[in-house]
Amino acid sequence: MLSNRTVLSCMVFLFFGLVAAGVPSLAQADIYYFTDARGVVHYTNVRTDPRYKRMPGIISFRRPAPSRPRLQTQSFAYSDRSFDPHIQEAASRYGLDPLLIKAVIKQESNFNPNATSNKGALGLMQLMPGTARDMEVNDAFDPRDNIFGGARYLRRLSSQFNGDLALTLASYNAGPERVGNAKMVPNIPETQDYVRNVIAFYNSYKRYP
Repeated sequence: MLSNRTVLSCMVFLFFGLVAAGVPSLAQADIYYFTDARGVVHYTNVRTDPRYKRMPGIISFRRPAPSRPRLQTQSFAYSDRSFDPHIQEAASRYGLDPLLIKAVIKQESNFNPNATSNKGALGLMQLMPGTARDMEVNDAFDPRDNIFGGARYLRRLSSQFNGDLALTLASYNAGPERVGNAKMVPNIPETQDYVRNVIAFYNSYKRYP
């Protein structure tokens, strides 16, 4: 039986061969993989599961896109109303203001359901993998699943901090332990900016829902 390292090497060799041959679907995509509990390695060119990692040593070959108007080259085309049905449903289930959920999404991902941070946070509400598991999120890149997980987490934090909005938001960004220990918004510039920004978005949505 071939080792995982041998299989990986074969995949790398095959990938570059297909790229050189001009196969467009591979020439324009990364390759991702993960090893399951049985030791079986799975490969894909579409990262639909946070367990998939980009294959090391693979260089992304992306052919220049044809010239087109600037507006059409945006990486995604979602607006602050794209996910309103999911937001309303989650807000109703967890007793939250839907405009608050929307303000968090605005700050976290600017309504990009495929967003991934350099710290590993995923999707619209930028859930860390551990938080996603705790909130029973099956697919962090699924908009409804992500919004329900983020809303459930916000509800838990709000209850923990007795409905204090600033502390709830600070704990969403910095973690409840830091906020609980400080008993205030921590003296962390990123967290302080985060709280101000979300509250500003929230107030803006309340004025212009």
